[in-house]
Amino acid sequence: MEKLYNNIILPDDFASAPSDPENVPYLKNPPEVISVSVGRQLFVDDFLIDRSDLTPVYHDAVKFDGNPVLKPEARWERDGAGPAACPKSGGVWYDAKEKLFKMWYEAGWLDQMCYAYSHDGIEWIRPDLGDGTNRILKYERRPKDGHIYDAPETPMYLRPDSTTFWIDDNDPDTSRRYKMFLRNPGDFMPGIIGSSPDGIHWENLTFTSGVFDRSTMFYNPFRKKWVYSIRSMWSARSRQYHDCDDLFEGAHWDPEKAPKWLCADKLDLPDPYIRMEPQLYNVDVVGYESIMLGMFQIFYGPENNFCGDRGIPKNTGLIPMYSRDGYNFSRPSRRTFIGSSMYRGAWDRGYVQSVGGVTIIHGDELWIYYIAFAGDERYSRLNCCNLHDMESGMYMNGATGIAKLRRDGFVSLEGKGRIETRVFEINDTKRSLHLNAVGNVRVTILTPDGESLASADFDGDSTNARLGFSEHDIMSLIGKTFRLRFDVDGAIYSFGFADENGDFGGAGAAGVVGQ
Repeated sequence: MEKLYNNIILPDDFASAPSDPENVPYLKNPPEVISVSVGRQLFVDDFLIDRSDLTPVYHDAVKFDGNPVLKPEARWERDGAGPAACPKSGGVWYDAKEKLFKMWYEAGWLDQMCYAYSHDGIEWIRPDLGDGTNRILKYERRPKDGHIYDAPETPMYLRPDSTTFWIDDNDPDTSRRYKMFLRNPGDFMPGIIGSSPDGIHWENLTFTSGVFDRSTMFYNPFRKKWVYSIRSMWSARSRQYHDCDDLFEGAHWDPEKAPKWLCADKLDLPDPYIRMEPQLYNVDVVGYESIMLGMFQIFYGPENNFCGDRGIPKNTGLIPMYSRDGYNFSRPSRRTFIGSSMYRGAWDRGYVQSVGGVTIIHGDELWIYYIAFAGDERYSRLNCCNLHDMESGMYMNGATGIAKLRRDGFVSLEGKGRIETRVFEINDTKRSLHLNAVGNVRVTILTPDGESLASADFDGDSTNARLGFSEHDIMSLIGKTFRLRFDVDGAIYSFGFADENGDFGGAGAAGVVGQ
């Protein structure tokens, strides 16, 4: 049994059953007292709520007008089986130490990995890394029987199919600050992990146990665990789970025994025109404030043969998912959050996918980088005989864009009414209570029995409004239990208790701009 940061008890056998978004254990049986000491508290589910008469509203991210922010322009980005400049999953991070946005992306479809940086997250610079390119992982094409897709025999040849790049400031060994998980093209085979002091020069290359394509990894900062998100076929396209204390020491597992974890379900509705049963294509996850935030890439179809014949990309979309224990995820809305444009000529016509790191906190916004493909119907198998699946136009012209969302803005509770929370506790560092809301809100601190202790009012639109409680009001709660009541005329997204520096102590996703 493991007690988590929010007082959820995680049993030893927590991974014995797949995550069911309709039957999340901690939502059915929440702790008697919930700790709200770590991070901003988002109303993405009913975990915090005892009763409410407000309406949940699920918000979509808004695509940036200047998209794509990175597209295949350099010569080496137009090599491989088709033009591409997109992380897939790779990684997009804000490095607060160097005050730079950093991106690890695939140059040319299934060809080579490159590195770019940016001062503003929009204009990207391709540094010359010594050979006239920004390539970091060199792949030597070694045709075998005339076919370039044979798997490498050693980790020396780093050709990406799926990758994840991570900036790890928790590792005391600075030579391992950057971490990578890469899988070469092909059928079931080992992945490759490595580390780097600078994100450019990679060492400690090590094979993992066998995985299928689109496998990724992430770090759970609340449990201090690395998680391998393993592509599987136990329920069509689906996921298995393997966690470990150290990415390298935990690189081996029994593929037959890795727990079944995530899949699409009966609530995932098919595209009305394609009419194919949806599947889970990819998952990227990151710690954000007080939750684990994931992007569920749902596959609507058509299948590879249909798209390859026509040179058009597959239709996928991104749906947020949320977890408070790191394993069980809820998906309260199945509406596409970032979707394919689905029309000829659009840079993001199809195959929308999230990136490693998921989102960057940028002031009052979340910047959510994503990739997509335009395709190229000139390179369809119906027009060009004997094209391999991966060489067809379905995977051509991959690029990278941004979608933006209000900070904490995945779900709001809206209307004129009241929220009363479950019983809470906080730790001894907290000094103030903050609110993310629009409209008029009165916040009242209550005893567990409902007796009013203090109130403060908010009127306006802010993602981080410090409420008018005195420091004494907040400190008097330490060592006690309490509830909060929100009387709302408008919309509320989140709240949080901060220390004397205004720090909520939560997870910073893929970086906090300005931090």
